[in-house]
Amino acid sequence: MAQRFTTRPEIRGTFGAVSSTHWLASAVGMGVLERDGNAFDAAVATGLTLQIVEPHLNGPGGEVPIIAQATGWDRPRVICGQGISPAAATIQAIKDLGYDRMPGMGLAPAVVPGAFDAWMLLLLECGTARLRDVLEPAIGYAANGYPLAHRAAEAIHAIAPTLEQDWPSSSEVWLADGLPLPGQLVRKPQIADAYRRLLTEAEAGGGGREAEIARARLIWSQGFVAEAIDTFYRSEQSDGQGHRSTGLLTGQDMAEWSASWENTISRSFQGVEVHKTGAWGQGPALPMALGMAEAGGISDLQPGTAPFLHLAIEAIKRALADRDAWFADTNHVDVPIEALLSDAYLAARAAEIGETADQSLSPGDPLGDGMDRGTLLSELAANPNQGLGQGEPTFADLPSIEGDTCHLDVVDRHGNIVAATPSGGWLQSAPAVPGLGFNVTTRGQMFWLDDRLPSHLAPRRRPRTTLTPTLVTRGNRPVLACGSPGGDQQDQWTMMLLLRHLVEGLGLQAAIDAPMVHSGHYVNSFAPRLFTPGLLFVEDRLPKAVCKELSGRGHDVRVQPSWALGRLCAAGFTRDGQVRAAATPRFCQAYAVGR
Repeated sequence: MAQRFTTRPEIRGTFGAVSSTHWLASAVGMGVLERDGNAFDAAVATGLTLQIVEPHLNGPGGEVPIIAQATGWDRPRVICGQGISPAAATIQAIKDLGYDRMPGMGLAPAVVPGAFDAWMLLLLECGTARLRDVLEPAIGYAANGYPLAHRAAEAIHAIAPTLEQDWPSSSEVWLADGLPLPGQLVRKPQIADAYRRLLTEAEAGGGGREAEIARARLIWSQGFVAEAIDTFYRSEQSDGQGHRSTGLLTGQDMAEWSASWENTISRSFQGVEVHKTGAWGQGPALPMALGMAEAGGISDLQPGTAPFLHLAIEAIKRALADRDAWFADTNHVDVPIEALLSDAYLAARAAEIGETADQSLSPGDPLGDGMDRGTLLSELAANPNQGLGQGEPTFADLPSIEGDTCHLDVVDRHGNIVAATPSGGWLQSAPAVPGLGFNVTTRGQMFWLDDRLPSHLAPRRRPRTTLTPTLVTRGNRPVLACGSPGGDQQDQWTMMLLLRHLVEGLGLQAAIDAPMVHSGHYVNSFAPRLFTPGLLFVEDRLPKAVCKELSGRGHDVRVQPSWALGRLCAAGFTRDGQVRAAATPRFCQAYAVGR
Protein backbone atom coordinates (compact mmCIF):
# COMPACT_ATOMS: atom_id res chain seq x y z
CA MET A 1 0.00 0.00 0.00
CA ALA A 2 1.38 3.43 -0.96
CA GLN A 3 2.10 5.79 1.91
CA ARG A 4 0.83 9.36 1.60
CA PHE A 5 3.50 11.99 2.18
CA THR A 6 3.08 14.02 5.36
CA THR A 7 5.20 16.89 6.67
CA ARG A 8 5.78 14.94 9.88
CA PRO A 9 5.09 11.37 10.92
CA GLU A 10 1.85 10.63 12.66
CA ILE A 11 3.00 9.72 16.17
CA ARG A 12 2.12 6.14 17.15
CA GLY A 13 2.90 4.13 20.27
CA THR A 14 1.46 2.42 23.32
CA PHE A 15 2.60 4.63 26.22
CA GLY A 16 1.18 8.12 25.72
CA ALA A 17 1.20 11.21 23.53
CA VAL A 18 0.91 14.99 23.77
CA SER A 19 0.10 17.46 21.01
CA SER A 20 0.12 21.20 21.64
CA THR A 21 0.70 24.48 19.89
CA HIS A 22 4.23 24.88 21.29
CA TRP A 23 7.02 22.32 21.28
CA LEU A 24 8.21 23.20 24.77
CA ALA A 25 4.79 22.64 26.27
CA SER A 26 4.44 19.30 24.48
CA ALA A 27 7.82 18.22 25.86
CA VAL A 28 6.78 19.24 29.37
CA GLY A 29 3.58 17.22 29.10
CA MET A 30 5.46 14.18 27.84
CA GLY A 31 7.90 14.53 30.72
CA VAL A 32 5.02 14.31 33.17
CA LEU A 33 3.80 11.11 31.49
CA GLU A 34 7.32 9.67 31.67
CA ARG A 35 7.35 10.34 35.42
CA ASP A 36 4.22 8.20 35.78
CA GLY A 37 1.74 11.05 35.70
CA ASN A 38 -1.53 10.47 33.88
CA ALA A 39 -3.01 12.42 30.96
CA PHE A 40 -4.66 14.92 33.29
CA ASP A 41 -1.45 15.69 35.17
CA ALA A 42 0.29 16.14 31.81
CA ALA A 43 -2.48 18.40 30.50
CA VAL A 44 -2.24 20.71 33.53
CA ALA A 45 1.55 21.02 33.24
CA THR A 46 1.26 21.58 29.49
CA GLY A 47 -1.41 24.24 29.96
CA LEU A 48 0.53 26.13 32.63
CA THR A 49 3.63 26.06 30.42
CA LEU A 50 1.69 27.41 27.42
CA GLN A 51 0.82 30.45 29.56
CA ILE A 52 4.53 31.27 29.68
CA VAL A 53 5.81 30.30 26.23
CA GLU A 54 2.84 31.59 24.19
CA PRO A 55 2.23 34.90 25.99
CA HIS A 56 0.68 36.56 22.94
CA LEU A 57 -1.94 33.81 22.86
CA ASN A 58 -2.77 33.15 26.51
CA GLY A 59 -1.61 33.92 30.03
CA PRO A 60 -2.15 33.09 33.70
CA GLY A 61 -5.05 35.57 33.75
CA GLY A 62 -6.91 33.82 30.92
CA GLU A 63 -9.58 31.14 30.61
CA VAL A 64 -9.88 27.55 29.38
CA PRO A 65 -12.61 25.06 28.46
CA ILE A 66 -11.54 21.45 29.02
CA ILE A 67 -13.15 18.22 27.79
CA ALA A 68 -11.93 15.08 29.55
CA GLN A 69 -12.75 11.40 29.76
CA ALA A 70 -11.16 9.09 32.30
CA THR A 71 -10.99 5.33 32.09
CA GLY A 72 -14.27 3.94 33.37
CA TRP A 73 -16.38 7.00 32.54
CA ASP A 74 -19.30 6.30 30.23
CA ARG A 75 -18.93 9.66 28.48
CA PRO A 76 -16.71 12.77 28.48
CA ARG A 77 -17.32 15.75 30.73
CA VAL A 78 -16.52 19.45 30.48
CA ILE A 79 -14.73 21.70 32.93
CA CYS A 80 -15.91 25.26 32.41
CA GLY A 81 -12.92 27.52 33.00
CA GLN A 82 -14.68 30.50 31.43
CA GLY A 83 -15.03 33.17 34.11
CA ILE A 84 -18.10 35.34 34.45
CA SER A 85 -18.67 39.05 34.05
CA PRO A 86 -18.38 41.25 37.16
CA ALA A 87 -21.39 41.88 39.38
CA ALA A 88 -21.26 45.52 38.29
CA ALA A 89 -21.13 44.72 34.56
CA THR A 90 -24.25 46.14 32.95
CA ILE A 91 -24.77 47.75 29.56
CA GLN A 92 -25.23 51.11 31.28
CA ALA A 93 -22.06 50.64 33.35
CA ILE A 94 -19.97 50.24 30.18
CA LYS A 95 -21.63 53.29 28.66
CA ASP A 96 -20.94 55.23 31.86
CA LEU A 97 -17.25 54.39 31.38
CA GLY A 98 -17.44 56.25 28.06
CA TYR A 99 -18.01 53.44 25.53
CA ASP A 100 -20.80 53.08 22.99
CA ARG A 101 -19.53 49.67 21.84
CA MET A 102 -18.05 46.90 23.94
CA PRO A 103 -14.30 47.67 24.00
CA GLY A 104 -11.71 45.07 23.06
CA MET A 105 -8.82 46.30 25.22
CA GLY A 106 -8.13 47.75 28.64
CA LEU A 107 -9.75 47.14 32.02
CA ALA A 108 -13.42 47.52 31.08
CA PRO A 109 -13.96 44.19 29.23
CA ALA A 110 -12.34 42.06 31.95
CA VAL A 111 -14.13 39.00 33.33
CA VAL A 112 -13.07 36.65 36.11
CA PRO A 113 -9.87 34.85 35.01
CA GLY A 114 -10.84 31.17 35.07
CA ALA A 115 -7.91 29.17 33.70
CA PHE A 116 -6.00 28.57 36.94
CA ASP A 117 -9.00 27.30 38.87
CA ALA A 118 -10.03 25.06 35.96
CA TRP A 119 -6.58 23.46 35.79
CA MET A 120 -6.61 22.97 39.56
CA LEU A 121 -10.03 21.33 39.43
CA LEU A 122 -8.80 18.87 36.78
CA LEU A 123 -5.66 18.16 38.80
CA LEU A 124 -7.59 17.69 42.04
CA GLU A 125 -10.28 15.35 40.79
CA CYS A 126 -8.58 13.48 37.91
CA GLY A 127 -4.84 13.87 38.41
CA THR A 128 -2.28 12.17 40.63
CA ALA A 129 0.53 14.76 40.68
CA ARG A 130 1.24 17.33 43.37
CA LEU A 131 0.95 21.05 42.74
CA ARG A 132 4.74 21.46 42.58
CA ASP A 133 5.01 18.80 39.87
CA VAL A 134 2.81 20.71 37.44
CA LEU A 135 3.88 24.26 38.36
CA GLU A 136 7.67 23.89 38.38
CA PRO A 137 8.11 23.69 34.57
CA ALA A 138 6.22 26.95 34.10
CA ILE A 139 8.15 28.60 36.92
CA GLY A 140 11.41 27.36 35.42
CA TYR A 141 10.71 28.87 32.00
CA ALA A 142 9.48 32.12 33.52
CA ALA A 143 12.53 32.44 35.78
CA ASN A 144 15.30 31.05 33.57
CA GLY A 145 14.01 32.00 30.15
CA TYR A 146 12.63 30.40 27.00
CA PRO A 147 13.32 31.12 23.31
CA LEU A 148 10.76 33.63 22.06
CA ALA A 149 8.72 32.33 19.13
CA HIS A 150 8.81 34.39 15.95
CA ARG A 151 5.12 35.32 16.07
CA ALA A 152 5.34 36.30 19.73
CA ALA A 153 8.17 38.68 18.87
CA GLU A 154 6.08 40.16 16.05
CA ALA A 155 3.17 40.71 18.42
CA ILE A 156 5.39 42.47 20.99
CA HIS A 157 6.91 44.71 18.32
CA ALA A 158 3.44 45.65 17.07
CA ILE A 159 2.14 46.58 20.52
CA ALA A 160 5.40 48.15 21.81
CA PRO A 161 4.29 51.80 21.33
CA THR A 162 1.22 51.13 23.45
CA LEU A 163 3.28 49.41 26.14
CA GLU A 164 5.71 52.32 26.27
CA GLN A 165 3.16 55.14 26.19
CA ASP A 166 0.12 53.73 27.95
CA TRP A 167 0.94 50.58 29.92
CA PRO A 168 4.08 51.08 32.03
CA SER A 169 3.38 47.92 34.05
CA SER A 170 3.46 45.90 30.80
CA SER A 171 6.49 47.76 29.50
CA GLU A 172 8.34 46.71 32.65
CA VAL A 173 7.57 43.06 31.82
CA TRP A 174 8.24 43.05 28.08
CA LEU A 175 10.55 45.95 27.24
CA ALA A 176 12.89 46.12 30.25
CA ASP A 177 15.78 44.96 28.05
CA GLY A 178 14.55 46.51 24.82
CA LEU A 179 12.51 44.92 22.06
CA PRO A 180 13.00 41.14 22.19
CA LEU A 181 13.99 39.31 19.01
CA PRO A 182 12.82 35.92 17.74
CA GLY A 183 14.78 33.14 19.41
CA GLN A 184 16.03 35.39 22.21
CA LEU A 185 15.77 34.03 25.76
CA VAL A 186 12.96 35.89 27.49
CA ARG A 187 12.37 35.79 31.23
CA LYS A 188 9.30 36.74 33.27
CA PRO A 189 10.56 37.14 36.84
CA GLN A 190 7.33 38.71 38.12
CA ILE A 191 5.25 35.72 37.03
CA ALA A 192 7.88 33.32 38.38
CA ASP A 193 7.80 35.12 41.74
CA ALA A 194 3.99 35.11 41.83
CA TYR A 195 3.78 31.39 41.12
CA ARG A 196 6.58 30.65 43.63
CA ARG A 197 4.71 32.58 46.30
CA LEU A 198 1.48 30.76 45.49
CA LEU A 199 3.27 27.40 45.66
CA THR A 200 5.00 28.25 48.95
CA GLU A 201 1.77 29.38 50.60
CA ALA A 202 -0.14 26.37 49.28
CA GLU A 203 2.45 23.92 50.62
CA ALA A 204 2.83 25.67 53.98
CA GLY A 205 -0.27 24.14 55.53
CA GLY A 206 0.62 20.50 54.85
CA GLY A 207 -2.05 17.87 54.45
CA GLY A 208 -1.11 16.26 51.13
CA ARG A 209 -1.80 17.02 47.48
CA GLU A 210 -5.54 17.60 47.84
CA ALA A 211 -5.06 20.15 50.61
CA GLU A 212 -2.29 21.92 48.65
CA ILE A 213 -4.46 22.23 45.56
CA ALA A 214 -7.44 23.46 47.58
CA ARG A 215 -5.28 26.14 49.22
CA ALA A 216 -3.86 27.17 45.85
CA ARG A 217 -7.38 27.76 44.56
CA LEU A 218 -8.20 29.92 47.57
CA ILE A 219 -4.94 31.87 47.29
CA TRP A 220 -5.78 32.64 43.66
CA SER A 221 -9.39 33.66 44.22
CA GLN A 222 -9.18 35.23 47.68
CA GLY A 223 -5.50 35.74 48.48
CA PHE A 224 -2.71 37.94 47.12
CA VAL A 225 -3.59 37.32 43.43
CA ALA A 226 -7.18 38.53 43.82
CA GLU A 227 -6.03 41.41 46.04
CA ALA A 228 -3.56 42.67 43.42
CA ILE A 229 -6.19 42.51 40.68
CA ASP A 230 -8.81 44.21 42.86
CA THR A 231 -6.47 47.11 43.66
CA PHE A 232 -5.30 47.63 40.08
CA TYR A 233 -8.77 47.43 38.54
CA ARG A 234 -9.99 50.22 40.79
CA SER A 235 -7.40 52.56 39.28
CA GLU A 236 -7.88 54.47 36.05
CA GLN A 237 -5.82 53.05 33.18
CA SER A 238 -5.52 53.59 29.44
CA ASP A 239 -7.24 51.13 27.13
CA GLY A 240 -4.46 51.60 24.57
CA GLN A 241 -6.82 53.45 22.21
CA GLY A 242 -6.91 56.91 23.73
CA HIS A 243 -9.46 56.30 26.46
CA ARG A 244 -8.95 55.94 30.21
CA SER A 245 -11.24 54.19 32.65
CA THR A 246 -11.34 51.99 35.70
CA GLY A 247 -12.43 48.38 35.47
CA LEU A 248 -15.51 46.66 36.85
CA LEU A 249 -13.81 43.48 38.05
CA THR A 250 -13.29 43.12 41.82
CA GLY A 251 -11.74 40.67 44.23
CA GLN A 252 -15.24 39.79 45.39
CA ASP A 253 -16.11 38.70 41.84
CA MET A 254 -13.13 36.36 41.90
CA ALA A 255 -14.00 34.99 45.34
CA GLU A 256 -17.54 34.14 44.32
CA TRP A 257 -16.69 32.13 41.17
CA SER A 258 -15.09 28.74 40.70
CA ALA A 259 -14.63 26.34 37.80
CA SER A 260 -17.23 23.60 37.50
CA TRP A 261 -18.05 20.32 35.79
CA GLU A 262 -20.91 19.96 33.34
CA ASN A 263 -22.08 17.58 30.65
CA THR A 264 -20.98 17.82 27.06
CA ILE A 265 -23.44 18.38 24.24
CA SER A 266 -23.00 15.88 21.44
CA ARG A 267 -24.26 14.56 18.15
CA SER A 268 -23.47 11.50 16.08
CA PHE A 269 -21.60 11.76 12.77
CA GLN A 270 -20.21 8.95 10.61
CA GLY A 271 -20.55 6.38 13.37
CA VAL A 272 -18.90 8.43 16.12
CA GLU A 273 -20.15 10.91 18.71
CA VAL A 274 -18.75 14.46 18.57
CA HIS A 275 -18.66 16.09 22.04
CA LYS A 276 -18.45 19.83 22.68
CA THR A 277 -18.99 22.42 25.40
CA GLY A 278 -22.42 23.88 25.93
CA ALA A 279 -23.82 26.91 24.13
CA TRP A 280 -21.92 29.31 26.42
CA GLY A 281 -19.20 28.69 23.83
CA GLN A 282 -19.39 28.24 20.08
CA GLY A 283 -18.90 24.47 20.48
CA PRO A 284 -22.40 23.31 19.41
CA ALA A 285 -21.84 24.96 16.02
CA LEU A 286 -19.56 22.09 14.98
CA PRO A 287 -22.02 19.19 15.47
CA MET A 288 -24.70 21.39 13.91
CA ALA A 289 -22.57 21.97 10.81
CA LEU A 290 -21.63 18.29 10.61
CA GLY A 291 -25.30 17.35 10.92
CA MET A 292 -26.26 19.69 8.08
CA ALA A 293 -23.44 18.36 5.91
CA GLU A 294 -24.51 14.77 6.61
CA ALA A 295 -28.13 15.58 5.84
CA GLY A 296 -26.98 17.25 2.63
CA GLY A 297 -25.25 14.06 1.48
CA ILE A 298 -21.61 14.93 1.98
CA SER A 299 -20.68 11.24 2.23
CA ASP A 300 -21.80 10.82 -1.40
CA LEU A 301 -19.51 13.58 -2.70
CA GLN A 302 -15.88 13.25 -3.72
CA PRO A 303 -13.71 14.70 -0.89
CA GLY A 304 -11.74 17.79 -1.83
CA THR A 305 -13.94 18.70 -4.78
CA ALA A 306 -15.82 21.97 -5.12
CA PRO A 307 -19.26 20.36 -4.41
CA PHE A 308 -17.86 18.73 -1.25
CA LEU A 309 -16.29 21.96 0.02
CA HIS A 310 -19.28 24.07 -1.00
CA LEU A 311 -21.63 21.92 1.09
CA ALA A 312 -19.29 22.04 4.10
CA ILE A 313 -18.82 25.81 3.81
CA GLU A 314 -22.54 26.54 3.47
CA ALA A 315 -23.26 24.31 6.46
CA ILE A 316 -20.77 26.06 8.73
CA LYS A 317 -22.06 29.47 7.61
CA ARG A 318 -25.54 28.54 8.79
CA ALA A 319 -24.27 27.03 12.04
CA LEU A 320 -22.31 30.20 12.85
CA ALA A 321 -25.35 32.35 12.07
CA ASP A 322 -27.33 30.27 14.54
CA ARG A 323 -24.49 30.64 17.01
CA ASP A 324 -24.72 34.41 16.87
CA ALA A 325 -28.50 34.46 17.07
CA TRP A 326 -29.07 31.87 19.80
CA PHE A 327 -25.99 30.93 21.85
CA ALA A 328 -25.43 32.48 25.29
CA ASP A 329 -24.69 31.56 28.90
CA THR A 330 -26.99 28.61 29.52
CA ASN A 331 -27.01 29.37 33.26
CA HIS A 332 -29.02 32.51 32.47
CA VAL A 333 -30.57 32.01 29.02
CA ASP A 334 -32.82 29.20 27.81
CA VAL A 335 -30.93 28.29 24.63
CA PRO A 336 -33.00 25.90 22.43
CA ILE A 337 -30.06 23.54 22.01
CA GLU A 338 -32.11 20.36 21.59
CA ALA A 339 -34.08 21.96 18.76
CA LEU A 340 -30.93 23.32 17.14
CA LEU A 341 -29.33 19.86 17.16
CA SER A 342 -32.42 17.91 16.12
CA ASP A 343 -32.47 15.85 12.94
CA ALA A 344 -35.50 17.73 11.62
CA TYR A 345 -34.00 21.17 12.14
CA LEU A 346 -30.62 20.30 10.63
CA ALA A 347 -32.25 18.60 7.66
CA ALA A 348 -34.35 21.70 7.07
CA ARG A 349 -31.26 23.90 7.25
CA ALA A 350 -29.42 21.59 4.86
CA ALA A 351 -32.32 21.83 2.41
CA GLU A 352 -31.71 25.60 2.24
CA ILE A 353 -28.26 25.01 0.74
CA GLY A 354 -28.31 25.58 -2.99
CA GLU A 355 -25.75 25.41 -5.77
CA THR A 356 -24.51 28.95 -5.09
CA ALA A 357 -23.13 30.68 -2.02
CA ASP A 358 -25.63 32.34 0.29
CA GLN A 359 -24.74 36.02 0.66
CA SER A 360 -27.16 36.74 3.52
CA LEU A 361 -26.86 36.43 7.28
CA SER A 362 -29.65 33.95 7.86
CA PRO A 363 -29.98 32.25 11.24
CA GLY A 364 -32.74 29.68 11.52
CA ASP A 365 -35.87 29.83 13.62
CA PRO A 366 -36.04 26.68 15.78
CA LEU A 367 -38.73 28.22 18.02
CA GLY A 368 -40.89 29.46 15.16
CA ASP A 369 -41.29 32.95 16.64
CA GLY A 370 -40.69 34.74 13.31
CA MET A 371 -38.18 37.26 14.68
CA ASP A 372 -35.74 38.49 12.02
CA ARG A 373 -32.51 37.93 13.90
CA GLY A 374 -30.42 38.07 10.73
CA THR A 375 -31.33 41.70 10.07
CA LEU A 376 -30.69 42.59 13.70
CA LEU A 377 -27.22 41.00 13.60
CA SER A 378 -26.42 42.71 10.29
CA GLU A 379 -27.39 46.08 11.69
CA LEU A 380 -25.28 45.63 14.84
CA ALA A 381 -22.27 44.45 12.83
CA ALA A 382 -22.42 47.37 10.36
CA ASN A 383 -19.92 50.24 9.98
CA PRO A 384 -16.95 48.79 11.85
CA ASN A 385 -14.12 51.11 12.80
CA GLN A 386 -10.90 49.18 12.43
CA GLY A 387 -8.14 50.17 14.83
CA LEU A 388 -5.50 48.90 17.21
CA GLY A 389 -6.91 46.16 19.36
CA GLN A 390 -9.76 45.54 16.96
CA GLY A 391 -10.28 42.28 15.14
CA GLU A 392 -8.73 39.24 16.78
CA PRO A 393 -7.04 40.97 19.70
CA THR A 394 -4.02 38.76 20.01
CA PHE A 395 -2.76 39.91 16.63
CA ALA A 396 -3.44 43.63 16.66
CA ASP A 397 -1.80 45.23 13.63
CA LEU A 398 -0.84 41.78 12.30
CA PRO A 399 -3.72 41.09 9.89
CA SER A 400 -1.82 38.44 7.95
CA ILE A 401 -1.64 36.16 11.00
CA GLU A 402 -4.61 33.99 11.97
CA GLY A 403 -5.16 32.60 15.43
CA ASP A 404 -5.89 33.84 18.88
CA THR A 405 -5.12 31.18 21.41
CA CYS A 406 -3.53 27.78 22.16
CA HIS A 407 -4.56 24.16 22.16
CA LEU A 408 -3.46 20.87 23.71
CA ASP A 409 -4.49 17.22 23.54
CA VAL A 410 -3.16 14.39 25.73
CA VAL A 411 -3.72 10.62 25.85
CA ASP A 412 -2.11 8.00 28.07
CA ARG A 413 -1.67 4.23 28.26
CA HIS A 414 -4.54 3.92 30.75
CA GLY A 415 -7.08 5.17 28.20
CA ASN A 416 -7.45 8.69 29.63
CA ILE A 417 -7.90 11.56 27.20
CA VAL A 418 -8.19 15.36 27.42
CA ALA A 419 -8.62 18.27 25.01
CA ALA A 420 -8.29 21.91 26.08
CA THR A 421 -8.15 25.32 24.43
CA PRO A 422 -6.45 27.84 26.76
CA SER A 423 -6.75 31.51 25.89
CA GLY A 424 -7.16 35.03 27.23
CA GLY A 425 -4.82 37.24 29.18
CA TRP A 426 -2.92 38.05 25.97
CA LEU A 427 -0.11 40.52 26.57
CA GLN A 428 -1.66 42.80 23.91
CA SER A 429 -5.11 43.11 25.47
CA ALA A 430 -4.65 44.99 28.77
CA PRO A 431 -1.97 46.39 31.07
CA ALA A 432 -0.20 43.90 33.30
CA VAL A 433 -1.20 43.83 36.96
CA PRO A 434 1.70 45.23 39.03
CA GLY A 435 3.30 42.58 41.21
CA LEU A 436 1.89 39.71 39.15
CA GLY A 437 3.43 40.36 35.74
CA PHE A 438 0.35 39.30 33.76
CA ASN A 439 -2.91 40.89 32.73
CA VAL A 440 -6.51 39.75 32.99
CA THR A 441 -8.63 38.38 30.18
CA THR A 442 -10.71 40.79 28.09
CA ARG A 443 -13.14 38.06 26.98
CA GLY A 444 -15.99 40.39 27.95
CA GLN A 445 -15.54 42.06 24.58
CA MET A 446 -17.72 39.26 23.15
CA PHE A 447 -20.83 40.58 24.89
CA TRP A 448 -23.24 42.71 22.91
CA LEU A 449 -24.44 46.05 24.26
CA ASP A 450 -27.94 45.33 22.94
CA ASP A 451 -30.36 43.31 25.05
CA ARG A 452 -32.24 42.02 22.00
CA LEU A 453 -29.51 39.39 21.59
CA PRO A 454 -29.19 36.58 24.17
CA SER A 455 -25.42 37.09 24.54
CA HIS A 456 -25.76 40.69 25.74
CA LEU A 457 -23.81 41.99 28.70
CA ALA A 458 -25.32 41.40 32.14
CA PRO A 459 -23.88 40.69 35.59
CA ARG A 460 -22.27 37.32 36.37
CA ARG A 461 -22.63 35.88 32.89
CA ARG A 462 -20.19 33.89 30.79
CA PRO A 463 -19.33 35.66 27.52
CA ARG A 464 -20.13 33.50 24.48
CA THR A 465 -16.56 32.42 23.94
CA THR A 466 -14.99 31.10 20.72
CA LEU A 467 -12.93 28.52 22.62
CA THR A 468 -13.99 25.09 21.49
CA PRO A 469 -12.05 21.85 22.09
CA THR A 470 -13.46 18.64 20.60
CA LEU A 471 -13.56 15.09 21.91
CA VAL A 472 -14.81 12.20 19.77
CA THR A 473 -16.03 8.84 21.10
CA ARG A 474 -17.14 5.56 19.54
CA GLY A 475 -19.36 3.31 21.63
CA ASN A 476 -18.58 5.42 24.73
CA ARG A 477 -14.85 4.86 24.25
CA PRO A 478 -12.60 7.84 23.49
CA VAL A 479 -11.28 8.04 19.93
CA LEU A 480 -9.89 11.51 19.36
CA ALA A 481 -9.16 14.82 21.07
CA CYS A 482 -8.54 17.74 18.72
CA GLY A 483 -8.84 21.46 18.19
CA SER A 484 -7.18 24.62 16.99
CA PRO A 485 -6.63 28.25 17.88
CA GLY A 486 -8.23 30.75 15.54
CA GLY A 487 -11.23 32.57 17.01
CA ASP A 488 -14.23 32.06 14.76
CA GLN A 489 -12.22 29.68 12.58
CA GLN A 490 -11.63 27.10 15.32
CA ASP A 491 -14.59 24.85 14.60
CA GLN A 492 -14.24 25.43 10.86
CA TRP A 493 -10.71 24.00 10.82
CA THR A 494 -11.74 21.18 13.15
CA MET A 495 -14.62 20.39 10.81
CA MET A 496 -12.17 20.08 7.90
CA LEU A 497 -10.00 17.74 10.00
CA LEU A 498 -12.97 15.52 10.88
CA LEU A 499 -14.29 15.42 7.32
CA ARG A 500 -10.90 14.40 5.98
CA HIS A 501 -10.32 11.85 8.73
CA LEU A 502 -13.81 10.35 9.05
CA VAL A 503 -15.20 10.74 5.52
CA GLU A 504 -12.10 10.73 3.32
CA GLY A 505 -10.21 8.27 5.53
CA LEU A 506 -6.96 10.24 5.88
CA GLY A 507 -4.66 9.73 8.86
CA LEU A 508 -4.45 12.51 11.44
CA GLN A 509 -1.27 14.11 10.13
CA ALA A 510 -2.39 13.86 6.49
CA ALA A 511 -5.75 15.41 7.39
CA ILE A 512 -4.02 18.29 9.18
CA ASP A 513 -1.51 18.81 6.34
CA ALA A 514 -4.15 18.93 3.59
CA PRO A 515 -4.95 22.34 2.05
CA MET A 516 -7.14 24.28 4.47
CA VAL A 517 -10.19 26.44 3.80
CA HIS A 518 -12.48 28.52 5.99
CA SER A 519 -15.36 30.91 5.54
CA GLY A 520 -15.24 34.57 6.53
CA HIS A 521 -19.03 34.80 6.27
CA TYR A 522 -20.00 35.39 9.92
CA VAL A 523 -20.24 38.18 12.46
CA ASN A 524 -16.77 38.32 13.97
CA SER A 525 -16.81 37.53 17.67
CA PHE A 526 -14.17 40.17 18.35
CA ALA A 527 -14.46 43.93 18.11
CA PRO A 528 -15.50 45.52 15.77
CA ARG A 529 -17.88 42.60 14.95
CA LEU A 530 -17.36 42.78 11.18
CA PHE A 531 -19.58 40.83 8.76
CA THR A 532 -18.21 40.17 5.24
CA PRO A 533 -20.69 38.28 3.02
CA GLY A 534 -19.44 35.41 0.90
CA LEU A 535 -15.82 35.61 1.98
CA LEU A 536 -13.85 32.37 1.62
CA PHE A 537 -10.15 31.83 2.41
CA VAL A 538 -8.24 28.97 0.77
CA GLU A 539 -4.60 27.92 0.86
CA ASP A 540 -2.94 28.10 -2.55
CA ARG A 541 -2.29 24.35 -2.54
CA LEU A 542 -5.99 23.82 -3.22
CA PRO A 543 -6.26 22.97 -6.93
CA LYS A 544 -6.90 25.99 -9.14
CA ALA A 545 -9.83 24.24 -10.82
CA VAL A 546 -11.52 23.80 -7.44
CA CYS A 547 -10.94 27.47 -6.58
CA LYS A 548 -12.38 28.50 -9.94
CA GLU A 549 -15.50 26.40 -9.45
CA LEU A 550 -16.00 27.78 -5.92
CA SER A 551 -15.73 31.31 -7.33
CA GLY A 552 -18.26 30.36 -9.99
CA ARG A 553 -20.63 29.30 -7.21
CA GLY A 554 -20.48 32.83 -5.78
CA HIS A 555 -17.83 32.46 -3.09
CA ASP A 556 -15.47 35.43 -2.75
CA VAL A 557 -12.33 33.29 -2.85
CA ARG A 558 -9.21 34.82 -1.28
CA VAL A 559 -6.12 32.70 -1.93
CA GLN A 560 -3.66 32.58 0.99
CA PRO A 561 -0.08 31.28 1.20
CA SER A 562 0.47 27.51 1.18
CA TRP A 563 0.68 26.98 4.94
CA ALA A 564 -1.26 29.95 6.33
CA LEU A 565 -4.53 28.59 7.74
CA GLY A 566 -5.08 26.60 10.90
CA ARG A 567 -3.04 25.44 13.90
CA LEU A 568 -4.68 22.05 14.44
CA CYS A 569 -3.53 19.54 17.05
CA ALA A 570 -4.89 16.05 17.66
CA ALA A 571 -4.32 12.97 19.81
CA GLY A 572 -6.29 9.80 20.26
CA PHE A 573 -6.46 6.03 20.06
CA THR A 574 -6.54 3.57 17.18
CA ARG A 575 -9.05 0.72 17.08
CA ASP A 576 -6.36 -1.70 18.31
CA GLY A 577 -5.47 0.50 21.28
CA GLN A 578 -2.40 2.36 20.07
CA VAL A 579 -1.97 6.01 21.02
CA ARG A 580 -1.63 8.43 18.12
CA ALA A 581 -1.00 12.15 17.72
CA ALA A 582 -0.34 14.84 15.12
CA ALA A 583 0.24 18.59 14.94
CA THR A 584 0.24 21.24 12.25
CA PRO A 585 3.53 22.30 10.64
CA ARG A 586 2.07 25.76 10.03
CA PHE A 587 4.05 28.57 11.68
CA CYS A 588 6.74 26.08 12.79
CA GLN A 589 5.62 25.92 16.39
CA ALA A 590 3.12 23.16 17.22
CA TYR A 591 4.46 19.69 17.94
CA ALA A 592 3.25 16.21 18.80
CA VAL A 593 5.37 13.83 20.86
CA GLY A 594 4.74 10.34 22.13
CA ARG A 595 5.87 6.75 22.25
